[in-house]
Amino acid sequence: MINGGKRSPVSVMGQATVRAIIGDVGRYALHDGPGIRTTVFFKGCAMHCPWCHNPEFIRPQPEILFYAARCMGCGDCVAVCPEGAVDLGRPERIDRRRCTVCGQCAQICPTRALKVAGKAYDVAELTAILLRDRPFYAASGGGVTLSGGEPTLQMAFMGRLLRRLKREGLHTLLETNGGFAMDDFLEQCLTNLDLIYYDLKISDAVRHRRILGVDNQRIWSNLEILARRAPEKVVPRIPLIPGYTATRENLYAIAGRLRDRGLGQPVLLPYHPFGLSKAAHVGRPMDATLPKTPMSAEELEKWAPFIEHGYRSGRIGKEVNHAD
Repeated sequence: MINGGKRSPVSVMGQATVRAIIGDVGRYALHDGPGIRTTVFFKGCAMHCPWCHNPEFIRPQPEILFYAARCMGCGDCVAVCPEGAVDLGRPERIDRRRCTVCGQCAQICPTRALKVAGKAYDVAELTAILLRDRPFYAASGGGVTLSGGEPTLQMAFMGRLLRRLKREGLHTLLETNGGFAMDDFLEQCLTNLDLIYYDLKISDAVRHRRILGVDNQRIWSNLEILARRAPEKVVPRIPLIPGYTATRENLYAIAGRLRDRGLGQPVLLPYHPFGLSKAAHVGRPMDATLPKTPMSAEELEKWAPFIEHGYRSGRIGKEVNHAD
């Protein structure tokens, strides 16, 4: 039976075994770092980006995904649900207020229209999966990427996993929003990371808090510390989201702050509407005004000069972070 998700499961048998809730493990990934990689998607994120590419990993607990296009309306899921949480008359199928994520509906579904996102792993279990692709890592210069969600919300597990992976000689990479406890990160994780993809979204503190739900002062403070301690590991990135991050003022401001911290120009990530359909699978609202098509190469290119100008002239325009 799948854990209902009130807290992360911990097994106590003499000595506690640290476990993490993992949303998925993506093998043969080509866009999450150098070479062929396996990407571990941790469940849970403190930010609530309206454009999130992985909305099924925002909640820290396991949850049921529903793929409407696969459903043939057989009703097997209704018959096995002990909570009466499945209703064929509901477009989203699942009454999430009643669902305990027991997983019985997903297990019986003949078309895989229902799926559980989120499973508890200990370090040994997850490492065994990640080592299956060691030949591909070795041949391509790849390795393991920790993504999410936000992996640093499960810091103790992440630290132990990284130590194990480095003992195995694997290349390690973290994708993070930067809002973590730095003391814990330095003690448990930094030494065993080869690269850190550090995502920066909105420079202005007021807009960041209003749109994403959290303050960004810690994000910039952490970046400054990493720029001093391990600049060679840090790769700043900016997702270009129309109406949110892709503005002249925002890019100017971020570029100037990166320059002030002695870091190189960020990688610009073109907008893709991938998260919009995935949000429907988990019953999560998204910004319906976001474009339904990916950002073109021509549109991506038009934003690069604003980053370059920001590096030359520093912070200009209206977006200056009040906490800086």
